[in-house]
Amino acid sequence: MSHIITQADFKTYIKDFEQHLKTLFRETYDFNKISLERDLPAAFKAEIMKKNPLAVAIPALHGGRGVKVKECLGVLAAASYESLALSLMFGINIALFLEPLAKYGNYGVQEKIFKRFLEDSAMGGLMITEKAYGSDALNMKTSYREVENGYKIEGEKHWQGLSGAADFWLVTARRRGENGDLARDIDFFVTDNAVEGQHIPMVHRYNNLGLYAIPYGINQIDITVPQEQRLQSGSTGLKLMLDTLHRSRMQFPGMGMGFLKRLLDETLQHCQTRIVGGMPLSNLDSVKYQLSRLQAAYTICSGMCCFSVTNSGIEHDLATAAIEANAMKALITDLMQEAAHISLQLAGANGYRLDHLAGRAVIDSRPFQIFEGSNEMLYGQIADAVLKLMRKAKETNFAKFLATYKNTHESIGYFAGLLDFNVDGAVSQRDAVTLGRIISRVLSFQFVLEMQGFNTELVESTRQHMYTDIQSLVGQYMSKNMAVPLFEYQDQSDWMQFANA
Repeated sequence: MSHIITQADFKTYIKDFEQHLKTLFRETYDFNKISLERDLPAAFKAEIMKKNPLAVAIPALHGGRGVKVKECLGVLAAASYESLALSLMFGINIALFLEPLAKYGNYGVQEKIFKRFLEDSAMGGLMITEKAYGSDALNMKTSYREVENGYKIEGEKHWQGLSGAADFWLVTARRRGENGDLARDIDFFVTDNAVEGQHIPMVHRYNNLGLYAIPYGINQIDITVPQEQRLQSGSTGLKLMLDTLHRSRMQFPGMGMGFLKRLLDETLQHCQTRIVGGMPLSNLDSVKYQLSRLQAAYTICSGMCCFSVTNSGIEHDLATAAIEANAMKALITDLMQEAAHISLQLAGANGYRLDHLAGRAVIDSRPFQIFEGSNEMLYGQIADAVLKLMRKAKETNFAKFLATYKNTHESIGYFAGLLDFNVDGAVSQRDAVTLGRIISRVLSFQFVLEMQGFNTELVESTRQHMYTDIQSLVGQYMSKNMAVPLFEYQDQSDWMQFANA
């Protein structure tokens, strides 16, 4: 059965999978009710996995579809049209477990694990984050030491999607020397929860605000794994981590694609059928503006997906692709959250329900701006990387430099007038974040321009919105706002002292 599904033409497969999900979510099960409960019911999840969607991220050598980015993004988009949580569940498996295992794993370990995925609907995840260190991964305290025929790993991780539910994990740890010191580099190990001595229990479950289908919590690690279950990068563990995370960030648009399309489809229909003052809501000019914002987000996401297909396969080394990867992750997740807010606003009071598409979308898309690097941090890193390249090129004019950068040289022409200013000397962190937001938009609009034959009206509408966004961001950058918080703010700040009674 799985072999037949695996070998099916992808166009045929994805249409069948989309219909399968639509039937499950809207007819067989009441997902509006399920979405308010923790975890996917086992029977529901089993029905979803009957179509073997994770086969797209398994090499053909092991019976999968070949780890083709277009197919991986197609599955993520199909899932997120019905449920962002389901798409994230697939995204965790694809980008944070199956792809790094396919690229860096021992062949024998791959063979055993991929078989479990294809035949038993197994799931896997990645453990990096620790309570005290968050995005500061290089200071993690989870450690390992060599023992007879393997490695002893000890530590604690938290906020891993599928905590307590995944069958396999990639666990990151630092080597502990004989003197107790931890190495600067990190290593990755595959664990199998079904093997005694490798099980990682979730010792505390978090009451996450959204994404109810996915369990999160604290995971206690005290395991021993054999030598062959250590990933082999051929370089450093840091480069392996960057390659993995950048590839994952480049696949965020797959999760965003179905999510944005569903919001767009549902909101367009609502605004065309909702009558206000004797005419459809969609006739109002401010509503037209908001709907066109949704379409701009959809168009930007489409361009990102096309770029990702060409550039993010496991055959590429993405360790140095920080500018593009960070821009794609940060901008698309910002646009997803904005789209959810627009959809909720246009839905009116009905949207303010957790079991309404828009209400759930606001809550479920919000953490996407935080995990795998908070967006402010990523925007700052984008700007720092570009400013470093500018200094190396001895170019201070922002627009002139972007005209020479490979992924902005076509799109900069549309925004050069706005960006014709010099950036020299030190840039504050807040201004770096603003520059990162600007760069991400110029970069992403080039991805749109590179889609030859894409709807020209959508492209033009998107250009106008990107122009408006960049103009606003330039104004923010030029304002040189240096306001800082007053931590002891209580003195002379009680409004009642100043109200004339």
